[in-house]
Amino acid sequence: MSTAGPLGEYLRARRELIGPGDVGLPAHGRRRVPGLRREEAALLAGISADYYLRLEQGRDRRPSTQVVEALARALRLDADAAAHLHGLARPVPARRAARPSERVPAGIRQLVGSWAETPAFVHGRHLDVLFANPAATALAPIFTAGVNLLRAVFLDPSVPALYPALTAVAANAVAGLRAQVGPEVNDPRLIELVEELTAGSERFRRLWARHDVKARAGGGVRVFQHPELGELALRYEKLAISGTTQSLVVYHAEPGSPSARSLARLARRAAPR
Repeated sequence: MSTAGPLGEYLRARRELIGPGDVGLPAHGRRRVPGLRREEAALLAGISADYYLRLEQGRDRRPSTQVVEALARALRLDADAAAHLHGLARPVPARRAARPSERVPAGIRQLVGSWAETPAFVHGRHLDVLFANPAATALAPIFTAGVNLLRAVFLDPSVPALYPALTAVAANAVAGLRAQVGPEVNDPRLIELVEELTAGSERFRRLWARHDVKARAGGGVRVFQHPELGELALRYEKLAISGTTQSLVVYHAEPGSPSARSLARLARRAAPR
């Protein structure tokens, strides 16, 4: 961690992702670094350039709520990114109590296990798979209890063949990790994981430096290239499990679609005999 601290690092990363044209400013002269200049970001936020510099350098780490909201608007942050910025500016004091157990609640295990034809798994705070049903593991071996999804996406040489849109998968994984850990960037397990992935993957280094954030809950479409069944286009839903730092991920297909038929065949093969 640099002396700028989490807030300063985040402000700089997001500032460098925005060009003058993105915010209606003229681009005068050649720029040696990407993105907005600090004084431009300060102007857009309605604060002094000196105060903005202090925030980025970590010399002031507790801006007011009004300033944080102005910075979020100036940097064109979406709802997830703005919430993350507020968390960095107002971090919750470290608790002395131990972190919540990553044991999956019994009811969730029973529910996920009962979905014979619906791939589903639970992952924890650092994207470790904690529980998966047979359909999920049959869909993708990385959906197996004990596998860390970040390590799999960035370090497992078999994963690119699984995801035709690996670039988007990788970006979502990193942004998801940021959302899972929130402002607690001094988490020892997080530091260990980031150091390992930074050393082993240039793609991870680039994505981590962007400071993108994607909410714990959400959904979308994911395309898998299964070695036996070919391409499956599946919708996924990601749900936060109440009272835990865990997330439930469920995959399903459009009823009557080729992917739905392939998913049914996959489930039959995965069913215990």
